[in-house]
Amino acid sequence: MLHAPTALIPWLDPQTIIAAAGPWALLVVCFIVFAETGLLVGFLLPGDTLLIIAGLLTHTSNVFGVNIWVVTLLIALSAFIGGEVGYYIGHKGGPAIFERKESGLFSRKNVERTNAFFERFGGITVILARFVPIVRTFAPVAAGVGHMPWRRYTLYNLIGAMLWGFGLTMVGYLIAYIPWVRDLVVDYIDVILLIAVGGTAAVTLWHYLTERHKAKKAAAAGEDVVTDHREAEELALDPEVFDRAPDLDGDGKH
Repeated sequence: MLHAPTALIPWLDPQTIIAAAGPWALLVVCFIVFAETGLLVGFLLPGDTLLIIAGLLTHTSNVFGVNIWVVTLLIALSAFIGGEVGYYIGHKGGPAIFERKESGLFSRKNVERTNAFFERFGGITVILARFVPIVRTFAPVAAGVGHMPWRRYTLYNLIGAMLWGFGLTMVGYLIAYIPWVRDLVVDYIDVILLIAVGGTAAVTLWHYLTERHKAKKAAAAGEDVVTDHREAEELALDPEVFDRAPDLDGDGKH
């Protein structure tokens, strides 16, 4: 195991997670990767940094006891399965999933943010979302709710899982060949974590508090703030969005 400064966020530090898991380290890493898109609880999990550190440690200490090809393929498989489970949840649950859209982190704003990605990039959002925290958690569900054709979704999900799961882990492995880059990543992993986790948490908390404040004001004014099925359906994607060409220049034209 590489030497690194004491973690500022021990329970989210990739090296701490891997070291604490002992012989189950690879299984734990794969579960975290799966949970980010398969269990709707991946908001604050250190997915990106965990993959890079996993690859780096595979090179420097062979912490998992298997070669890099096994590690990368298992991580990519976990990402793929997580995406499939997320799609299944959305497909079977439908708009009902969003009926309590302002409860906790599962807010309307997070769903709308994901839908905005689909509006701009179409079906390839499933691939791009892998590299965007929060969006990667909701994209499979949104695709399922919008009834994106399963075969097309699965293809995009496979490509995204390989690019993200296999790709980032391999990047970490290759970084170990460059000592000064390796040391920089290890020494400043806490800074990376603080930016990734802190930024995500701050934005999510701000949205949560804003929506909670609006709900309280509406309740004080005597307005009906109960979420119904019709409102939930407004968050469901129009299936036609999956057939649109990506709006790469952001001008709203497809």
